[in-house]
Amino acid sequence: MSTITVYETSRFAPSFSRGVTSAPRRTAEPAAVRLTRRGRLVLLLAVIAALAVTVVALGSSTVATSEAGAVPATTVVTVQEGQTLWQIAADANPEGDVRDTVDDIMRMNSLPSAGALQLGSDLAVPVYE
Repeated sequence: MSTITVYETSRFAPSFSRGVTSAPRRTAEPAAVRLTRRGRLVLLLAVIAALAVTVVALGSSTVATSEAGAVPATTVVTVQEGQTLWQIAADANPEGDVRDTVDDIMRMNSLPSAGALQLGSDLAVPVYE
């Protein structure tokens, strides 16, 4: 069986000469950390993942309760010939933003689009004060 002995050498090892005293041994400074392109990408993805976990953990959440919510005041409007959802919303909320009113009416009546109105159908329209 053979044995190998490995000695660590330093580039700052003292030189031994006759009659010359050796200087104190200097230790090599640790090399600075250098990231490769792949290392930077991994670090970036780790930071993004940590931020995403933080946002999900600390973000707001919806809680269902057994208490009933407030019922908004509504009125029923029958769709007339040539009438659009935009006109109905403008009549219902003349002082407010018509786009928001159209969204409210569509949500309350489960309309897939603003063009889904049928002549003679009844729509629940919120009452704005």
